[in-house]
Amino acid sequence: MTSLNISLPQPLKEFVEEQVRQGGYSTPSEYMRSLLRDDQKRRAEEKLEALVLEGLNSGNPIEVTADFWKELREELAHRIQNRKNS
Repeated sequence: MTSLNISLPQPLKEFVEEQVRQGGYSTPSEYMRSLLRDDQKRRAEEKLEALVLEGLNSGNPIEVTADFWKELREELAHRIQNRKNS
């Protein structure tokens, strides 16, 4: 694991230390890692939501049936085979 040093004004340092005491964290580093993971998760969810909305707005809807999935798998298998043969 690598280290990253940050400078905080005294009120923020005290806030972090209080969160460690109240939140069951063993160190300020553990608390900060938790905040960073939460931010990563939030950003990934925002990106996924944007992609879903983009897909929903991308054109006319199609019915997804067992035949649709079968044809899609066959098309993908064909593309993979063509790439292997190239």
